[in-house]
Order: sequence, then C-alpha cells, then structure tokens
Amino acid sequence: MENETRLSPSIRRPSVAGMFYPDDPAVLRQAVADFLTAATPAPLAEVRAIIVPHAGYVYSAPVAAFAYRLLAELPVPPPRVYLMGPAHRAWFQGVALGDFDGFATPLGVIPVDVAAASRLIERDPWFQPLGQAHQGEHCLEVQLPFLQHLWAQVPIVPLLFGDVNPEVVAHVLDAMLEPADLIVVSSDLSHYHTYSDAARRDTTLIEAILQGDQIAVAHGEACGQAPILSVMALAAQRGWRAHLLDYRNSGDTAGDRRQVVGYAAIAYTGAVL
Repeated sequence: MENETRLSPSIRRPSVAGMFYPDDPAVLRQAVADFLTAATPAPLAEVRAIIVPHAGYVYSAPVAAFAYRLLAELPVPPPRVYLMGPAHRAWFQGVALGDFDGFATPLGVIPVDVAAASRLIERDPWFQPLGQAHQGEHCLEVQLPFLQHLWAQVPIVPLLFGDVNPEVVAHVLDAMLEPADLIVVSSDLSHYHTYSDAARRDTTLIEAILQGDQIAVAHGEACGQAPILSVMALAAQRGWRAHLLDYRNSGDTAGDRRQVVGYAAIAYTGAVL
C-alpha cells in the first residue's frame, strides 16, 4: 500500500479494499479515472452537496461517478468534506465521528479535519467520538478513492449515523458549515426487489427527494435514509435545489435482474451563503 509509513494507530485502515474496490493502487487509480471519464452529467454551478451510492464498484461506481465528475468541475476545492452515511454493522445512538487523524485507502491517507470533528462533539451530545463504529464499515470508505482522485489533501469529517433525529443533525450542521464546505451523503436505495419493483420504488423516492418531501422520503426505502433527510432539511433551510444526475440499479450495471439494489446520484445546488 502507498504511504504505508504514514499509518499509525490513529489511522483507520481500509476494510473493504480488494472486495468493494481494487486494492492495487494503480488498478484503483485507473478504475476511478475510467468511471469519471464515462460519466456525463449535465453541468451545474454552485454544488453544495451530493448523494451517491456505496456498493461494490462494479455495481454502483458508474452511477456515483456522475456526481464526482460534477465535483471535478468545481473551480476550487472545498475546505473540507462532511462525509455522511449509515452504520451497517453497529448500533448506537447519535452520530459517530471517527476519532482518527486520517482514513487509509490503497491510494494513501486522506486526512480527517480533527478540529471540525471536535467542534461538532463539543456543540451537541448527539455527536460522539466512536471510532469502533467505523471499523468494518464500507459506506464512507468506498467514497474515499473518488475524493482522493479529486483532492488528495482536502480533509473529511466522517459522520456515521446511528439512531438519531435527522433534523437535529441538520440544525447542528447548519450552524457549523462554512460557505464553501461540501456534503457527501452515501446511500443506496431499495434492496433486493425485482428489477421492475425496484425501479418503481426508487423512482417514487427520488421524486420525493427532488420535491423536498421529507415525509415521503421517511416512508421510502434507502439505507442512508437518515443522512438523506438531514441534507434535505439543510436544503430546505438554505434554499438548495436537488437535481437527479443518474439512476440505475444493479440489474443495469451487473446484469442480474432478479434481486437488485437501487443507486442514484443527486446533486444539490444553491448560492454560497
């Protein structure tokens, strides 16, 4: 692994390299570049947040790349990325911030904005340093190679959602976000339905996201429902507008249509505050 000498107990080591995405640095770098080259999103200005899927790259990366290709067009890098996703492997109340100095992937170590994470913990008790919740979790990790490809040194604030009120998270983030900060929400949509049933469910949910209908989204199917609702609440407060960049499911990207998982890439735009 590149930058192996930088690893220490305060660096979160990769858990799904070689499974969800390539563990060879050269292969991974080329794969991310190829996904970005193939993506063709419509141009948008003032991107404030994105929603992207988090399955294995063969399934979801072609969709996620639509959002990351859009980020590649930003005139300057953001000062930090608030990376938000659902905990799949641990139950806890609140939001777990990885108490690490960085997260490692085969491409190196992406730094954590420790100061920003500390401010969240100090501001509200729902935010807690809980590094063990991040161990083995894939939803944030699979986003890191794309972020490293774009901006190797832009720090992340890793937020793993447990049992928490999305409105509380949105309220705290609204007070904490600096004007050029970026939010990345990691979420898949419906799971293990037939191709046609998944398309129906996902289309309904996506339309609710685009319309800002938080009640409908709360009754929809997405593993990252809570972080999606948080960014929707922020969008409502700040006047951001949602745009669908791409929708497919695993039946489109990997072929088997008997039981599929849905994937969407959505961007939020709005004036810098």
